[in-house]
Amino acid sequence: MDDLERLARSTFRARFRLGPRERAYACAKGRATLAAHAADFVARRLAPASPANDGKQTPMRGHPVFVAQHATATCCRGCLQRWHRLPKGRALTAQEQAQIVGLILRWIDAQMRPDR
Repeated sequence: MDDLERLARSTFRARFRLGPRERAYACAKGRATLAAHAADFVARRLAPASPANDGKQTPMRGHPVFVAQHATATCCRGCLQRWHRLPKGRALTAQEQAQIVGLILRWIDAQMRPDR
């Protein structure tokens, strides 16, 4: 079972969906811009060993990446530890950051399919 399937089994995680505004933003900006935003958010808000406001650093809405972070349990270090076994208290490696961004983008891609 892959990460997205496992996360979809969580009642809390499965309730997240891109709304009309987030979908419009994603269409207007394109995947490359979303990928750059995701990489920036992960690097600044999650990658440090002790991120500022950990547990409260990711808004629930307002940007497709924010919604995706909650849906994929990549919103704070606590969720990263619980769901992805990435321990708190140490900086994330470049490879770990890339994996997180990849998961976020896979979730957004699935949400942007016409059948959603």
